[in-house]
Amino acid sequence: MSDTPTAPADAPVSVDAPISADTPASGGTAVSGDDTSLRILSTTDLAGIDISPADVVATVEDAYRTLHSGLSDNPRKLTVKPPDGHSVSYAMLGRDGSRDVVAIKTSYKHGLDKGRDAQHYYTSLTLYDDVTGLPVAMMDCSRIGSLRTPAVSALLARECAAPGARNALVIGTGTQGRLALPFLLTTLPELDRLMLYGTHPDGIAAVREQLRAHFPDRDVEIVTDLSAAASDADVIVATAGAHTPAAVEADWLKPGALSVLVGHGLAPSTLHRADRIIATSEAQMNVTGTDMADAHGELPPVDAEFPPVIAGDAVGRRSATERIFAYNSGLVVTDIALGHRFAQLALERGLGTEVPLWR
Repeated sequence: MSDTPTAPADAPVSVDAPISADTPASGGTAVSGDDTSLRILSTTDLAGIDISPADVVATVEDAYRTLHSGLSDNPRKLTVKPPDGHSVSYAMLGRDGSRDVVAIKTSYKHGLDKGRDAQHYYTSLTLYDDVTGLPVAMMDCSRIGSLRTPAVSALLARECAAPGARNALVIGTGTQGRLALPFLLTTLPELDRLMLYGTHPDGIAAVREQLRAHFPDRDVEIVTDLSAAASDADVIVATAGAHTPAAVEADWLKPGALSVLVGHGLAPSTLHRADRIIATSEAQMNVTGTDMADAHGELPPVDAEFPPVIAGDAVGRRSATERIFAYNSGLVVTDIALGHRFAQLALERGLGTEVPLWR
């Protein structure tokens, strides 16, 4: 699953307009200033920067290709969780070789034993220019994660969906569910039936709003029979929260179905009975995917990781009929790439606050 927990209901998710064509998807070092100050980019600063799904997908894809080429580093994340499971913390360090940027991401969520309104979630990304040695920026990472994750799901769908896929089902109406369809249509524009399984009226309305913002002529079909919808779907993206009653079983899936797990909504059988398993990172799947383990606490081995699939050095799908399970766990190099893109745009616009941190 994504290392980024579901963002608060009021987190900014708009991706309304594309960046100007002369803004590069990679490279172009953004430097904050000197070695005594750090530019802080707040949630509000980042919310004012518009970026299209196509631009996000291109940036994330470039990060995967650079990682596979050996130019980037993405070590295994560190995880801390108390015995009662009321909170979870992650720390991730990485280096983007095409941008020459080093970054540290932290993520902390408290109240996992409570409803969404009672939870607290904080995530940040700190970027350093590895050419000059100067800091770039420290930013709230919630919007970065909210955009990066559906972009990865869309790339997984592009590479692993069966030929001629037409029907897509999204499970969940939180931040990831709201953005899933615009990104899926960006990489699979031939999708013609868009289905949504959700239980929150406000979330359903937000899914429709986001879809129409990018694809005004498209609408989503609200489904209540999850088994029937899953049996019709060529692509399933499960983004629901931990307390969802939704759990698609392997027996419901049609031949050739692709199931992408982002949050919750898929039963462990979809993983253990899959014909092929793709993961963004097998090591991270073994850390964050333990809820999908079998009765013995085991996870099956991964057939291929996604970076070599993106680069064309591994096969995503081998036949039109195999059922594929794809595990979308965030890689910090994708956060770095997208965070650097936002930092460039923010600095061009003079956004953020300079803090004399090291004086």
